[in-house]
Amino acid sequence: MQFTIHHKLRNTLARAATLVTDHGSIETPAFVTVGTKATVKALSPEEVMGVGGQVILANTYHLYLQPGEDVLRKAGGLHKFMNWHGPTMTDSGGFQVFSLGAAYGTKVSKLTKLNSLQARPQNFDVEPVEINDKRQQPLAEIDEEGVTFRSHTDGSEHRFTPERSMEIQHAIGADLYFAFDECTSPTASYNYQVAAMERTHRWAKRSLDHHKKLAKEDPLAYSQALLGIVQGGRHEDLRKASARTIAAMEFDGFGIGGSFDKEDMGTAVRWVNTILPEEKPRHLLGIGEPSDLFAAVENGCDLFDCVAATRMARNGTLYTSAGRMNILNTGYRADLTPIDVTCGCTTCRDYTRAYLAHLFRARELFAYRLASIHNLYFIVQLVKRMRQSLFDDTFTELKEQFLASYLRSNA
Repeated sequence: MQFTIHHKLRNTLARAATLVTDHGSIETPAFVTVGTKATVKALSPEEVMGVGGQVILANTYHLYLQPGEDVLRKAGGLHKFMNWHGPTMTDSGGFQVFSLGAAYGTKVSKLTKLNSLQARPQNFDVEPVEINDKRQQPLAEIDEEGVTFRSHTDGSEHRFTPERSMEIQHAIGADLYFAFDECTSPTASYNYQVAAMERTHRWAKRSLDHHKKLAKEDPLAYSQALLGIVQGGRHEDLRKASARTIAAMEFDGFGIGGSFDKEDMGTAVRWVNTILPEEKPRHLLGIGEPSDLFAAVENGCDLFDCVAATRMARNGTLYTSAGRMNILNTGYRADLTPIDVTCGCTTCRDYTRAYLAHLFRARELFAYRLASIHNLYFIVQLVKRMRQSLFDDTFTELKEQFLASYLRSNA
C-alpha cells in the first residue's frame, strides 16, 4: 500500500491524497461504501461503481457467519466472490463486541448526544439499563483473551480473539483491514473506558503480530494492509494516550473508533490526528452524516464509512442539497420534478418524486434501488467535491455554503 499526500489546506488538518492498493487507487478524502454481507444493499457492484464508489467495506462478523471464511477463501477472496474489482476493506468484528454486548437491547449508539452528561465529573458512571426480556440479554461477553458471542441468527456460540479476527479477515482477503478492538458505549464510565482502551492496545499488538505471521506463512497473491484502531471514548486524555500508543506500532494506517459526543466529534478527531503520523491514512469508522463528513475532513480524516445513506434510502429518506426529504410525505405523490434538480444521478435524471413516492407506497422493490442510487451518489459526490475544494483552497466556502442550506432545512 502506498499513501501520497498531494495538497494540504492551511490552518486545518485537511489533506487531499491518493491511497494505492493492488486492486486500484482511492482518491481521498473518500466515502467508503458499506457492503456488509458482500453486497451493497439493493445495488449491483456496477451501480456502486456508477455512482462514483471507489472502495467497499464488508463486515467480518457477518461474513464469518454467512457464508463462512472457507467459502470466501475457495472463491478467491471477497473481490471475486462479489465481483467487485476495486479496493476492499473489512472491519475487525470489534463493533459487534459493542452492538451485541453493551448496546444490545438498548437505544445507545456509538455516536450520541451527551449534553446532559457534560456537567458530571470526568469519572461519571451511567446506571446500566435493566433488561428483563430474555431475548434482550447481551449476546457478547468480553474477557482478556477475546469475546465469546452468540449468533444473532441462530443463537450458536462463537469465539473471536485478535488472532482469530486476523485469520478470518486474511481469508476474506480485503486490501485493508482492521486490528481487533473493543468499541465502547459513549455512556460508559471513565474507568471502564480506560480498561477497554488498554485492552484494545494489547489486542492491537496481538493483531499486528498475527497479521505479520499470516503474511509470511500464508501469503496471498496481493498485499494486505492492517490498520490499528484508536479508542478512548469522549475523553481527551484517553484519546491522546491511545493515539500515541497505536501510532508507535507498525500499522499501515489507522482507524478512529466511535464513542463520541456528536457535538464534539470534530474536536475529538483533531485530538487524535495531531498525534497520528501524517504520512499514513486515517479512517473514521461509522460516520456518514454530511455535517460530520465536513468535520472529519477538516480535522485530518481520509476515509469514512457509514450505512446511513442506503439504510435511510430504504426507509424513504433522501438526501438533497436543501436537506433531507421524506418521499412518503403526501405532497410528493403528484410532484413530477426530480428528487434534487442539482443532482446528476440516474434516479434524478430519469425519474420523478411522484414515481418514487408511488413505488414506496406500493412497496415495490425498485424503490430501494432508485433511492439507494440517489443517496449513495449524493454522499460520494459530496466528498469528491470536498476533495476538489482542498486543491482549490475553497473548502471553507463549500462547507459554509452547503451546511447553511442543508442544516437550515433540517432544523
